[in-house]
Amino acid sequence: MKKPYRTLLDEVRGCTLCASYLPFPPKPILQLHSQARILIAGQAPGLKAHDSGKPFDDASGVRLRTWLGIGETEFYNPELIAILPMGFCYPGKGPSGDLRPRPECAEQWRRRCLAQLPNIRLTLVIGRYAQGWHLDQGNQHSLTEIVKNWRAHWPEVLPLPHPSPRNNRWLKQNPWFEQEVLPALRVRVSELIAPEG
Repeated sequence: MKKPYRTLLDEVRGCTLCASYLPFPPKPILQLHSQARILIAGQAPGLKAHDSGKPFDDASGVRLRTWLGIGETEFYNPELIAILPMGFCYPGKGPSGDLRPRPECAEQWRRRCLAQLPNIRLTLVIGRYAQGWHLDQGNQHSLTEIVKNWRAHWPEVLPLPHPSPRNNRWLKQNPWFEQEVLPALRVRVSELIAPEG
């Protein structure tokens, strides 16, 4: 018998599996509710998200909400949107940005968390680590190739680049993303978060 999502959420938030590898004490950051219809599968919380305890509480989150065409109220409503990064804790700083998500997190928790989300209709797969987990070809093609092939997974799954300001150059070099992908994404999100009735 499956454990209720609330019990699992409490378990995850008490996790100390990677404590010896993290720059700060573990602080798992995720958003989970069995009624959620959209899943955001990202990489790992940044330092600002670690400090506030809110996922995507930074410039990346502002851009992501713009891509989705929604505000903070909808974004942080767990009954609409689940947020499950590949690593739930801030992994620390590397030479060119944040370090990769700790692999132990996904091994321990990911399948159990996903099993508590029976109503997901759209999964947004952000960045290479999430794409490697959620998409068969995630490790065999470049991020650009994966995102360019978005229609192969649509409308249930959508691979996205990371919304970080570090990707401004990629966005400028790939104008088709804002012209083709984002309008379709906003329509789909609007359909999924509209009140039922």
